[in-house]
Amino acid sequence: MSAICQVTGRKPGFGKSVSHSHKRTNRRWDPNIQRKTYYLPSEGRRITLTVSAKGIKTIDRDGIEAVVARLRARGEKI
Repeated sequence: MSAICQVTGRKPGFGKSVSHSHKRTNRRWDPNIQRKTYYLPSEGRRITLTVSAKGIKTIDRDGIEAVVARLRARGEKI
């Protein structure tokens, strides 16, 4: 599963870990990505989305129908 939110578009951030000796190594900060299943009443079926924690809050605020309409307008297949 890729670490990209379908709703908000959040991706991993990249940077360096700095040790006590100040040696720098590469690292990444992954968003809190989860697979969630939602019921789509207009189509009478369930859909599975890969969403971040903020994406879940967006769906709770705007509703699944509005979010799916935005995803389809963006060209994503659901």
